[in-house]
Amino acid sequence: MKLMKSKTPELLFSSLMIILVSITFSVTADESDKVINIYSERKEELIKPLLDRFSETTGIKVNMITAKGDALIKRLEIEGKNSPADILLTTDVARLYRAKSLELLQPIESDVIKAIVPANFRDTESTWFGLSLRARVIVYARDRVDPEDLSSYEALADPEWKGRVCVRSSSNAYNQSLVSSMIVHNGLEVTEDWAKGLVDNFARRPKGGDRDQIKAVAVGECDVALVNTYYLGGMLHSDIKAEKAAAEKVGLFWPNQSGRGAHFNVSGIGVTRSAVHVDAATRLIKFLLNDESQAWYAEANYEYPVKSGIPASATLQAWGDYKADPIKLDQLGQHNAEAVRLMDRAGWK
Repeated sequence: MKLMKSKTPELLFSSLMIILVSITFSVTADESDKVINIYSERKEELIKPLLDRFSETTGIKVNMITAKGDALIKRLEIEGKNSPADILLTTDVARLYRAKSLELLQPIESDVIKAIVPANFRDTESTWFGLSLRARVIVYARDRVDPEDLSSYEALADPEWKGRVCVRSSSNAYNQSLVSSMIVHNGLEVTEDWAKGLVDNFARRPKGGDRDQIKAVAVGECDVALVNTYYLGGMLHSDIKAEKAAAEKVGLFWPNQSGRGAHFNVSGIGVTRSAVHVDAATRLIKFLLNDESQAWYAEANYEYPVKSGIPASATLQAWGDYKADPIKLDQLGQHNAEAVRLMDRAGWK
């Protein structure tokens, strides 16, 4: 008798986690629209205070599982129509686009939501919506770089920046979306030439997160880096003295202000195709878009509100005015795979 080949430990662990999650969520499923189950790529501390406030206000309980975006999408694929998740929360538009492409999300038609979220920050078919905005900017060493010498993302590939640039790896979704936006604006060939030039200017092999790039600039390992604004905000207000000191040594520069504007991405939300609690999920989306929640994003997370008219926090105001790229963000998802292949060809590891 042949024995079946056993699953790998990774697959067994993944399967076990799915079962455990389903059990955890199903315990409260009988409460009808008094519960919402969320799969969240956002770290708990960056969203839970708002979810707790929602529960206090509405009486609707929120269950949340946090994991990497790719893992959550794979989990939704495996679970299919039996998934207990009502909502998918992500930190990048490309994952929302991929979830839609895999038919894991359903459209939510709401005039209220559409009136708040600008058209370029939501899906044309209303399967996902941006909740907060994050810009990918250039940070520079205050003592070694004159901001007058900075101009655009494209210019970082110029010879003058040889051995002076730090950036995360090509596997990072934020970098992939930036490259996707450049493909849209500049074309594939020009963007690939730029990526090769940028790689030639790396001060070191890409490693670490955005905070690590800021620290590298602060200690002189490189002179400029590409980072999301909220990482700098978090470090400036950090209880860790070394982090705060590093952040104070760098300045923030808004790229491409004489052209298309700085690259923006979103943290976003979509209601899953399998959602049982659709009305409650829609109610949560509206809550996360109200004035109180949007102001919290700016004050607590150092992100830009997606809703117009919400006052920026003192930290955001200190970074000055900016021009944002008006690109429709679903185009970033459309070009994501192309961007990944391009970065690989350019040697961006």
